Formats: sequence, structure tokens, C-alpha cells
Amino acid sequence: MNGPPIAPSSGMTAPLTEPPSGNAAGAEPLIIVVMGVAGCGKSSVGQTLALALGHEFIEGDAHHPPANIEKMSAGIPLTDADRDGWLGTLAGFIADADREGRGLVVACSALKRRYRDRLRGDCKRVVFLHLHGDKALIASRMGARTAHFMPMALVDSQFADLEMPAADEPVLSYEVTLPAEAIVADAHARLTGGASFGRNA
Repeated sequence: MNGPPIAPSSGMTAPLTEPPSGNAAGAEPLIIVVMGVAGCGKSSVGQTLALALGHEFIEGDAHHPPANIEKMSAGIPLTDADRDGWLGTLAGFIADADREGRGLVVACSALKRRYRDRLRGDCKRVVFLHLHGDKALIASRMGARTAHFMPMALVDSQFADLEMPAADEPVLSYEVTLPAEAIVADAHARLTGGASFGRNA
């Protein structure tokens, strides 16, 4: 992806301190987890970013066990126990990429801090890209989807579970009102330009 980085706007994070080890010049590529509530655009942003970076993309929803999909399709929120095996599977993909020195982009809600810690494990190359926005806007997006098992009824539970990334977590944060192309362009510039990461204030 060519061109200068987009200047941070009110919807984009500004670089802070403590970069993950993978974004230094000559270091191994980063592993990016695109996170946020259902309907925020994780898959489209994740796929486009993976293509721009030349990384493999993993759709987290595709790795839910059938019991989880059945439960969500019925409008029943998942519990921590329901998500445990699923998070373990995704954490395994991340650990494999870390061990092999590969870059990777994973779309995963990663709503709670302990979920993000589970995904990251001992890997120092993980960066979270958080897509966030107004509940009403997310609900309208959910209502417009026709090919996904997650119903609108689960919007409230998604927001209830969401724990915003803390200052000590490596994260880029973007408002969902921004065009996906602008998010990817800015994230690509930061992820490949040696920028440091932190969450929006």
C-alpha cells in the first residue's frame, strides 16, 4: 500500500509508547487481531489489511464449534466457558505463527481483557486493532446482515461484555464511521512504519 500515512483524526488513535517487538525495522512481522463487537467490520477490515500486508487471514467466527453457532443463532449469548475452546483454537494459530516467524491477521471479537491475554499468550508481536462505535449504529449494521449467524438480539450482550483496551495493551483504535479503506491505509502505515501503539484516551 503506497502513499503517506493518514493524519490521525478524532476517530483514529495516535501513536503512544511501548511498541511490540515486531514493528521495529528488520524484526519479524506483526500478528494483528482485529477486534470489536459483532457488526463492527472486523472481517472486511481484517481481510483487506491481511492482503495489504501479505499475511494469512483467519476468520475467527469460522472456528466456533457447532454448539456455539447454534446458541448464538438462537439469540443466546455465549458464556466464558462457551468461548474457552474457541479462544484456545485461535490462540493456537497465533502461537504457531509466532513460533514460525510469520505475520498473521485474525478477526476475533476479543471482548474481554482476559480473552485478549489468552490470545496473546507469550507472543510479543501481537497488536490489537479495535473497531468501535455507537451501539445504535452497530445495531443497524447487524440488522442489515443476511449471511451471518449472529442476530441483532445479541448486540446488547456484546456491548455488556466489551472491556475497552487498557493503556498497557498494544492497540490501534478506530471509529467504525471511518471508511474501511482509510482504516486499513492508516493501520498499514503504522504497522509497517515503526510506530508505537496505545489506545485512544
